[in-house]
Amino acid sequence: MPLRLTDKWVWDFWLARDGGDHHIFFLQAPRSLESPPLRHHRASIGHAVSRDLRAWRVLPDALRPGPAGSWDDLATWTGSVLESDGRWYMLYTGISRSEDGLIQRIGLAVSDDLLTWDKHPGNPVLEADLRWYDLFDRDRWRDQSWRDPWLFRDPDDGSFHCFLTARSPSAARDAAGVVGHARSLDFVEWEVLPPVTEPGDFAQVEVPQLIPLDGGYALLVSCQADDHSEERIERLRVPRETGTFVFAARDAFGPYAAPERPIAAPDSPLGTLYAGKLVEQAPGEWGFMASGGTETATSSASSPTRCRSPSTARDGSSSISRRTGEA
Repeated sequence: MPLRLTDKWVWDFWLARDGGDHHIFFLQAPRSLESPPLRHHRASIGHAVSRDLRAWRVLPDALRPGPAGSWDDLATWTGSVLESDGRWYMLYTGISRSEDGLIQRIGLAVSDDLLTWDKHPGNPVLEADLRWYDLFDRDRWRDQSWRDPWLFRDPDDGSFHCFLTARSPSAARDAAGVVGHARSLDFVEWEVLPPVTEPGDFAQVEVPQLIPLDGGYALLVSCQADDHSEERIERLRVPRETGTFVFAARDAFGPYAAPERPIAAPDSPLGTLYAGKLVEQAPGEWGFMASGGTETATSSASSPTRCRSPSTARDGSSSISRRTGEA
C-alpha cells in the first residue's frame, strides 16, 4: 500500500532505518489548496513509520516552516537523514517569504529518536558558492537551485558529504543542471566543492540519492521532460521523458556517465515515477520507491517495486531493472 494521506498531497521523500523500523520523511501540503502547484509554498515535512515499507503509521510532523522573518518561514523542502554516534542528523531545504521563495538554502536539524527534531540555531548551514554554482539570476533560471541535500559518510576518512540539486554558471541555460557537492566534519561547518556531475544534459537534476554498488556507484536523480537540454536531445536522439534517471561511476565522487532513459518509462504500467529511491529491504533484496501522480500534483509515495540487484559494468554504467509482474 502506498503512503497516501486523505487531506494532504505527498511528494518527495527520504528514508531512515532504525533497527526493524523504516522511517519515511516526506513533503506534504493541504489538498484544499485551489491549485496543486501552490503546494510548494505550503510544504512541511511529514513523518511515518513502517516495518515492511507498505503498511504505514503516520507520526507527528518532523519539521515545519520557521517563525516569521526566519530563513525558512515560507516552506521546508526535501532533505535526508544520517545517523552518527547515536544521534540523527537531517539536512533539509528552506525558503523564505522575504525572498518570495526564490533563494534556496540548507538547514540542519538534530534528533535523538527520529521523532523530535531541533533546528540548529546557526541555520542555514550550507549556501551556494558562486565559484561553482549559479546564484539567483532571473535571466538564467526561475530560482536559485540549491536544494534536496543527500547525506552520506565517506568510509575512507569518516567525513560527511552532501550531494544536492544545483546549477553551473558555465553552461547554457537549459543545460546547467549539476549535482553539487559539499563536505563537513560535524554537519555544521561545510566546505563547498565543485559539482560531481558535468553540465550539458539537463536544466536541473533533482532529489539525488547515492547508492554504492558492487564495484561502483549509482547516483539517482529526477528530471522533468522540459528539463532535457537541446544538446542532449540532439546527441542521444531520445524522447523528453519525466522520471528518475541514474548517473553511474566507479568512484562516489565521479566522473559520472550521464543516463539515457529513466528507470521506468512514463507510459509503463506504473506510470511516471519521480523522486525515486532505491531501498534495500533485506540483504540483496532491493526495492524502488517513487512519488506517484502527475507532473503537477503528486498524490502518494509508492510501495517498493522489487527490482534486481543493481550492478555496475566495467565501463562504469549501471543497470537497475524491475522484475516484471511484481509491485
